[in-house]
Amino acid sequence: MLLVTGATGLIGSELLPRLTAGGEPVRCLVRDPRRLGAERVRVQIVLGDLADHRSLANATRGVTHVIHLAAASRDQAGGTIEELGSIATWRLIEAAEEAGVERFSYFSALGAVRGAPTRLLRDKAIAEDAVASARLATTTFALSLAHAAPDPLFTAIDACSRVGIIPVPGSGRYQPIWVSDIADAFIAQSALAAQPGHQRVELAGPQALDLRTISRLIGSSLGRRRPALPTSPRFAKTMLRLAASGAVELPMVWDQQALLGAEMVAPGGSADALALGVSPRRFSDVLGLD
Repeated sequence: MLLVTGATGLIGSELLPRLTAGGEPVRCLVRDPRRLGAERVRVQIVLGDLADHRSLANATRGVTHVIHLAAASRDQAGGTIEELGSIATWRLIEAAEEAGVERFSYFSALGAVRGAPTRLLRDKAIAEDAVASARLATTTFALSLAHAAPDPLFTAIDACSRVGIIPVPGSGRYQPIWVSDIADAFIAQSALAAQPGHQRVELAGPQALDLRTISRLIGSSLGRRRPALPTSPRFAKTMLRLAASGAVELPMVWDQQALLGAEMVAPGGSADALALGVSPRRFSDVLGLD
């Protein structure tokens, strides 16, 4: 039995159909089963959330492999970044150890260190330490900027570019990696025999790009060659609110608590993905620009 947290998120939505097609039973810890879409009839469902330790105990019962994707990029009504991040991860590891889980996979981020410039990355560093010290086989998947089309950044640039400019509220560098390539790499790594102790897999695309270049490429893929201009985070958020016709999620790379200004670049580039037989696609190729 596999347990997936964050199954309805950007990566989880891509990974879950691969897991349910693999033949092993899958259980999902969710607050709203409707967000699972068609997959909700193919999985076991445990209603609950990361802030409730009783949910974690129920969810891990009878499980062999925990796949922990869930996190919060900003404070929510149900908990802070830390409560839904490192604290929840630590509690989930405790529940997994108590339940006799054999394997634990955690999805983190490149640039997650104790001295990182954002709360999210600092908290992920604490969570990584908890995972590495667990008493079971663990793997941390450290990701650069995961992207899909559409995703929150794509949607925000689409809205803003309609009114004339693309705001760029930060100067971080990333190696964008397509969610499908992340899912493929995870499946390939999970097919290997579990190794005692802790492993770290860094998943990054082949292009190291700053936020301005990423924004400009997305604008070009939309057929809108707008100037990508440096702005303050406040201006970018205000422009997004005015440009969007409805509620639009703030991209993590525009969020001062999340990834704004981060350096999410792997020293080995795409080496870990290539070692798993996955060749990550270039950001511009995924956007259909080359």
